[in-house]
Formats: sequence, structure tokens, C-alpha cells
Amino acid sequence: MRCGNRRIRRLWIAFGAAAVSGCLMLGMAQESLTAYAAEGQSGGYINDDMRAAADEDMLNYKNTLIRSNNLEQYILDELDSILYKGIYYIAESETMTEAEMWAWVERVKGEMDAAIADTGTVTATTEFLTVADNWETPTVAYNQSVNIVLPLINLGEEWLTDLLVEPVVSNDVHEWPFQLENTGYTRNFSEIPGCATKLYDEALFNRREVTYTFTAREDVLTGYYPLTFRVWYSKDGIRCEEPAEVTVYVNCQGKPGSGSIGANEETNVSQPRIIVTGFETDPAQVYAGDTFLLTIHVQNTSSDTAVSNVLFDLQAVEGGTEGTNGTSNRYAAFLPTSGSSSIYVERMAAGSTHDLQIEMQAKADLSQKPYVVTVSMKYDTDLKADLTDEAKVSVPVLQESKFDSSTPEIYPANIMVGEQANVMFQIYNTGKTTLYNVQVKFEADSLEGGDTFIGNLQPGATGNVDAMVTGIAGTMDDGTVKAVILYEDDTGKQTRTEKELNIFVNEMMMDDGMMQFPEDNYMEEEPQKKLALPVILGIIAGAAVLVIVLIAVIVKLRKKKKAAKQLAEDILDLDKDE
Repeated sequence: MRCGNRRIRRLWIAFGAAAVSGCLMLGMAQESLTAYAAEGQSGGYINDDMRAAADEDMLNYKNTLIRSNNLEQYILDELDSILYKGIYYIAESETMTEAEMWAWVERVKGEMDAAIADTGTVTATTEFLTVADNWETPTVAYNQSVNIVLPLINLGEEWLTDLLVEPVVSNDVHEWPFQLENTGYTRNFSEIPGCATKLYDEALFNRREVTYTFTAREDVLTGYYPLTFRVWYSKDGIRCEEPAEVTVYVNCQGKPGSGSIGANEETNVSQPRIIVTGFETDPAQVYAGDTFLLTIHVQNTSSDTAVSNVLFDLQAVEGGTEGTNGTSNRYAAFLPTSGSSSIYVERMAAGSTHDLQIEMQAKADLSQKPYVVTVSMKYDTDLKADLTDEAKVSVPVLQESKFDSSTPEIYPANIMVGEQANVMFQIYNTGKTTLYNVQVKFEADSLEGGDTFIGNLQPGATGNVDAMVTGIAGTMDDGTVKAVILYEDDTGKQTRTEKELNIFVNEMMMDDGMMQFPEDNYMEEEPQKKLALPVILGIIAGAAVLVIVLIAVIVKLRKKKKAAKQLAEDILDLDKDE
């Protein structure tokens, strides 16, 4: 290139001087051009002086257009861009003739005229109007509704006003996934501010959001649909000739066998899908620690496509317990007894069903609740390989309720009719499930009362029974009384357990001496006085015996309470060891 950089600097110096003065006349420029042309013809190609003359001519033409038109800033910027490209092209040309140079000058002037002609309209562009990057692709299934929130941002400096937004809809399910419920979907809003700083964060802050609610068609295809929206707007009061277009996507889930968006007709026909239709266990109720047979019913829902090489893999959810050193032991809730959790089926015809059976064992320390078994499926068709599906079933696990009780303490164990006896004992929850609504009732023909409500007993907890029963009739048998212990499990099922104890009830006996009349008593007053001392001595002796018996009973009660406390502590230690 011959002194190209020097020429460009010279030309831009001249360009700046002309722009400042703004008063050069076209006649003076023409005289200079004639002189330069005569000089250039001597060498055949244009020289620097000819280039300067052409540059000055284009600059003067641009200034004339500016003086005669009230132009917007973006048009002024466009004129500067056209002028620069014209000057640069001539400056870089080494083999351009004078005629070619002036032809190029006329072409540049024509581009300037075209730019001026566009001042009455705005051409749509997505360079400044677009969708914000906070857009998240929504998902919708067939016959379900979804909200499409369209966040529009303006990356240009000019404000956009009088905006109208409308989706491009279609009756073709391959092009538009939603039901056509309205005759029009136009939304409008007044403005979107310009982005003065040209920073994305400002444009995002100034965004405008348009919300549509659509319902997916029943025959919608599975896959990502593009949703195109047209946006009309005005800029500086001038309406755009063509709308801008922005596109977002929605993820649709069609019916089984409906096909997928973008697939060809061959692969779009009745895509097979394997589903789980039910399951059962043998035995019907699975307790922790039990071995059971799990049967899962599966079906190929396709009406015309068979599947082959079907591999089912059954995996139970993981559980765990905390070890003595603070670590957590993770393991599957159910483990197959055969060691393998995979089942292979060679072929399933269209619409056919199949039963999967596997023997599994529930871990002994599982809590009482349902546990999920995931059924992963991998299979082939004649057209595709390695298709996958997944389903889940929940197997309820029960914990057997257990309890123990201490030896009852009864005082007194021999009462008269109308008297009361105190019955005390403890109930220990030795199982791993809660005992609900624990209560105790007493059943006997000779007693009444004593009903005791304890409430809920958590695993390892102790309930105390302290009941008073009343004798209502003499004992006619061996004195057996049933203490009935009732409680409910998590399902509300009530369990009844009986505990036997002995209480004797004696009837009041009356002798003939108590049936004497008052006169007889009066007549025998003197003999009774003589017997007063022996009677008193007998009473004193009986009282002494009663005191000895009471002391023996109290000692015995204390020993039994101490033994019951020791038993409760032993049970808690056993629970911790488990």
C-alpha cells in the first residue's frame, strides 16, 4: 500500500476542517476537481491530490444534506459511517482510475440519499429488542395449563413506545402446542426505557413482562416447541414498518405414544412406553426382618409396537442408623435374597402385560413407614435402541408391637365387700413402634372400678398403673382377676392382652350374739364387765399382729418396687444394645 496511512491522516484533517467551517461551496470544489483531474491523467491512476478532492466532494455533499434536513441522530451516525467507508475505499485503492474514482463518489452519494429517505420509518431489529436471560423454559403436560411469562428488554439507547405483542399461532400441532381458546392474543404496554449506559443490568432492570396462560392440546407432541412473538413499537414517535420477532421455548409432555416434536413419521408412530400398573406382596403385610415375595405388574402401553431386550432393575430406597462411633450406616431397605435386583424379559408384545417377581428381605431395624422401590426399565424397539422408563412403588413396612409388664403389687389382696384394694404394676414398651391410647381395665365378678388410662408409650418408655378396685361381692372361685391391657398401633388397630392376678373378696358374717335385744344386753351388763379385761388384751394382741403384718407388707412392697425399677433399667439397656 502506497503511503496509505499518510493519506488517511491527511484526508481526516481535511474532513475535520470542512466539518468545522461547514461553508465550502460546491463551485469551488468543482474547480479544484478539474485541476486535480488534469494532473491525475498524466499518470493513469489517481494520486493523493485526486483522492483529497474526492473526499472533499463527499464531505461537502454530506454537510449539504444535513443543512437541508432535520435528521435524527441515528441517521447522522449512518451518514458518517457511509462517508468513512467511501473515504477509506479510495485511500486504499492503488490501481483506481479517475473515472472509477468519481463513479465511486456518486455511489457514496446515492447511499447517503438512501439513508435520508429512511428517516420516515423505523426498521425492526432484534439487536436491541430481545428476551431477558432470566427466562426459564416451562414444562406442561397434555390438557394442562401453563403460564408463559415473556420478559422483554431494550438494549438500545432510545425508548420504545406503544408496544403490541402477539404470538404467532397455528392450527398445526407440530407448530403450536396449545389450544386456540381465544380469537386474539394481543397484549400492549406503553413503553420500554432505553439503556443509556449500554449495560445489560440496566436493560434487565427496565424490562417489561407479558404473561400468557395457555392450555396444552390433548394431542400435543413430546419435546421443545419454539414460541415466536411479534412485537410492534414506535421509536421517537415513528412507527416500525415490520415487527421485531423474539422466540422462546416450552417443554411439552404428550400422551404415551403421541410421538415427539421434530421426529420423522417413522419414529413418530406410537412410541412405546412401559408402565407399572400395580403390585402386591406375599405376605400381604410386611414386617421388619421378614422375607417377602414382591410381584410388580407392568404393561407395554403401545398399541402397535413391541419391545424387546427389556431389562428391569429394582432398587429400594436407602435407609440408615447411627453407629456407636457417630458414623451413619447406609443400606438399602430391601435386599434381594438371590443377590441380584435385575430381571430380564426377552419380548413384550404391543399392549401386553407381564409380572415381575423377586424375593426380598426387609431389614430388621426399619422404622414403620412405606419404603420406595424404583423400577428402572431399559428396552429396544425395531426402530430404536436403549429406550428408558422409570416407575416407583411404595411397600409399607410394619414393626411388630411389643411390651412387657412387671409383677402386680396388691394391697391388700384379701378384702371385705365394700373395701378397696390398691393394684400397682408397670408396662414397658419393648418394641420399635409407638403404642397408642394404652389403657388398663379390670374384669372380675367380685370387683369393679380401677380403669386406668396411660396414653401413648414411645419405644423404650414405661407406663405406671396405680388403680383402686372395690369389692362388690364375695369371691366364688379361686380369686382370679383379669387386668386387660389395651392399645392401638399406627393404623388404629386395637390389641387386647390379659394379665391375671389374685384378689379375694369376703362377705360380712354376723353371729347370734349380735342379734340380742336391748333388754338382754341390759340384763347381761354385769357379766360383760367381767369380760372387759380379756377383750382388751385380745384387742391389744390383734393390733400388735396387725402392726407386724403391715411392716412385713411395706418391706415386701419396697423390695418389689426396687426389683421393678431394676427390670426397667435392664430393658432399656437391652434396647440400647439393639
